[in-house]
Amino acid sequence: MTQQYLRKASLIIGEDGGKAIDLSSLRFQFDIRRGDMQTPNSARIRVYNVAPETANRVRDEFTRVVVQAGYEGNYGIVFDGTLIQARYGRENVTDSCLHLTCADGDRPYNFSVVSATLAAGSTTDDHVNVCLRSMENYGVGTGYIAPAVGKPLPRGKVMFGMAKDFLRLAAKTTSSVWSIQDGKLNMYPETAYIPGAIPKITPSSGLVGFPEQTRNGVSFRMLLNPSIKIGQIIELDNSTIQQYEYGLSRAEQVDNARIQQQNGLQGAGFYYVMRADHVGDTRGNAWHTEVLCIAADGTAIPTFQLENSSTMGVTAPVPNAIKSWV
Repeated sequence: MTQQYLRKASLIIGEDGGKAIDLSSLRFQFDIRRGDMQTPNSARIRVYNVAPETANRVRDEFTRVVVQAGYEGNYGIVFDGTLIQARYGRENVTDSCLHLTCADGDRPYNFSVVSATLAAGSTTDDHVNVCLRSMENYGVGTGYIAPAVGKPLPRGKVMFGMAKDFLRLAAKTTSSVWSIQDGKLNMYPETAYIPGAIPKITPSSGLVGFPEQTRNGVSFRMLLNPSIKIGQIIELDNSTIQQYEYGLSRAEQVDNARIQQQNGLQGAGFYYVMRADHVGDTRGNAWHTEVLCIAADGTAIPTFQLENSSTMGVTAPVPNAIKSWV
């Protein structure tokens, strides 16, 4: 088990495969929102006491932002995306502040267009590949894409329009989930999960307080952990989860049954990660990950994953593109 102490963080801003600057030595705060929704992940970052010349370079020259955070022994990327806006001003009389608004997959989501004609016999996998090829022009790579289940089309198919719209259609017809995570397209059935070891979340692995059953799922807070990924399975001790309190009004009682059905606890304690928000301040107290998850279908969890469960002691490798910046 990896002890979580000695915070570690870095902030690198630059161009894909080009020059970059490292602002890790300055104080910076980040609020990163990640989920399996079909919309871009986001990050809001504040960097304190940046020289005006450096702030101008960030605003005028650079387009990519990478934030890495965690602890010694469990450190990795928590955001890799595009710089949307850079604003420079003052926090107070003594401190200047550079505000960065960023998104992961914003450009392919808003501008990627497909134009293709497929012959009879095309499958959902073919349609997804057409969208992926279009998004590759905006820097999107291939993440975890599970083979889709479905019959080949008896007729040809014309694809012309936004790539995101065709991905939504493919996801709807196959009951799948898609999203862009750290510049890579992930797509898998609603009853499937990202392959990998299943971490057990306990106080010794960073859990703060008790998990709580809410209207939207089971939520909990833990020490900042970059190993928590969207679409993976985690393990919780059900006995520690604070159960949802029913409302007493007539309308609430109707909701009570729905919430119990949709957001119930999983018998073996396995949960699917829908959302993982990372919040940190390199000179302050904030340094945590907030997770929202729902009960997983235990019959769909491969045995090899259960046998290789871990306690989050993972050091994520640094991509070569980032290594070349430093």
